[in-house]
Amino acid sequence: MELLNKIKDLDYVIAPVGGGGLLSGTALAAHYLSPTTQVIGVEPELANDAYRSLQTGILQPAVPTQTIADGLRGALGTKTFPIIQHLVEKIICVSEEEITQTMKLIMERMKIVIEPSAAVPLAGVLKEKKNFKNKRIGIIISGGNMDLNYLI
Repeated sequence: MELLNKIKDLDYVIAPVGGGGLLSGTALAAHYLSPTTQVIGVEPELANDAYRSLQTGILQPAVPTQTIADGLRGALGTKTFPIIQHLVEKIICVSEEEITQTMKLIMERMKIVIEPSAAVPLAGVLKEKKNFKNKRIGIIISGGNMDLNYLI
């Protein structure tokens, strides 16, 4: 909501998805505050229950995973899935390497420490950059809890 109030006329808002709370809340905010803005979720390939659920139309169970994006390991919820199903354009899945490379890019260019889960939305945009060319995009980058042992 804060992003949509500050930046007008976004074509897309991109958010990470784990249990679906942030993505469904983002989708609801966009629906009411900026109805022409499309919302896209991004999740790790190793924790892709939201992607599978959107593809099948049926809530899919999460499988145990060791994705570096530990904040997105949670199962998509029964309350969040219908909202995502109705209001989210699509879910993009990204690899572990795409996540770590995007973390590195953000740390080098923006000089901020982020957790792997926070890099996932930008990793999705970079993966499908042709689709976002010349578009106004808001990317939700949240979370700074990181175990530095993953990077060493």
